[in-house]
Amino acid sequence: MADANAMAADKVPAIEKRVHNISDLAQWQRSRAYHDLIGYINGTSTAIQGIKTTDEMYESEVLRKLLGLFDSLEQLVEQHPPLEQPQRFGNKAYRDWSRAMQEQLPNLLQQLLPATKQKYLSELRQYLVESFGNPTRIDYGTGHELSFVFFLCALFKAEILLEQDIVSAALRLFNRYLQFARHLQRTYNMEPAGSQGVWSLDDFQFVPFIWGSAQLAVKSPFDPSKFVEEQIIADFKEQYMFISCIDYICKVKTGHFGEHSNQLWSISAVPSWIKINAGLVKMYQKEILSKFPVIQHVYFGELMSFDSVAAGTALSSARLGHVAPPPSKRICIGVPTPANLPPPPAEAVNSELNVGDSSSESSDNSVVLRTESSASLVAVQASNSGSGSGDKPTANQPGGEVAKEQAE
Repeated sequence: MADANAMAADKVPAIEKRVHNISDLAQWQRSRAYHDLIGYINGTSTAIQGIKTTDEMYESEVLRKLLGLFDSLEQLVEQHPPLEQPQRFGNKAYRDWSRAMQEQLPNLLQQLLPATKQKYLSELRQYLVESFGNPTRIDYGTGHELSFVFFLCALFKAEILLEQDIVSAALRLFNRYLQFARHLQRTYNMEPAGSQGVWSLDDFQFVPFIWGSAQLAVKSPFDPSKFVEEQIIADFKEQYMFISCIDYICKVKTGHFGEHSNQLWSISAVPSWIKINAGLVKMYQKEILSKFPVIQHVYFGELMSFDSVAAGTALSSARLGHVAPPPSKRICIGVPTPANLPPPPAEAVNSELNVGDSSSESSDNSVVLRTESSASLVAVQASNSGSGSGDKPTANQPGGEVAKEQAE
């Protein structure tokens, strides 16, 4: 009866799932949340290029409190150790941890949110709760990771985090989340949610590969062809998010890298990190953000809105290949693109190829985190994916799907 009354009053619950069937995916891709998400991911990529995870960077008081929240969540893991059980996967102690986490999270968030932002508590809590996995299935996947990126984007939308926080939000806060998610996976033997096995990019994550490749887009100390080498992994796993992911995969999987991680192996045949980043964004839109099994579980609210953007609104893109100046202002929303926007670097330009659906400039008031006073961030993709050397896969060989994305 309550639901009927709400519908009669033409009211929509503040926080709810909105993608109920495949036909809803089209509306999702026209939604404010979708545009804000792509703008946030690509704006972050522009801001963090050339910056190591270990570099000193600005951390606001709120961001430091958010980092401390994970210390509390780790204490809960210690209080709920894995049970002795015959099952290989899905330790049931995770359900106890998840229940305790959901009980304590509202209070933890309330303590760190400024008084003027308390109205966003319920929405932020929902995104954060969903980001740690599913207690029924005891699994974790890219849909849960997406919920945490929603959480980060919502923090910027609410101006709880400001543009000065863009670098540390990725290289400190998201990286802390990534480490904690791995801790949960190992402790409770969580299964991959919806993994495609060897044909998926990774069993659990995707975004750290996008942001990790952006870190390496400027002043990379090694070429993409070398990221699977043991010495490269040992030397740079703490400094670059991409290599941290490779290191984790090598720890939890056995056998030849090209056999258990075929898609990542194919990336090593792509000649530059700029091209890799462009291909990964396109792949993320196609393989994660366009899949009903993933998006059907996503919640929407006031900050991450399911409302449609204006007709003709284009998605923002990353601008890679040069070191961005430090952030000097808060999030810019709806700033028009000046006519004298400088062209992207020559090595990244190809007038005939664009990055999937995110090749145009933003013309609406999507969240676009800019690191310069000019407006939308332009992403471009070079015309060649390059061919591999030795036994590296190419776009025409089996397992070269990511490389093929660069050439399409």
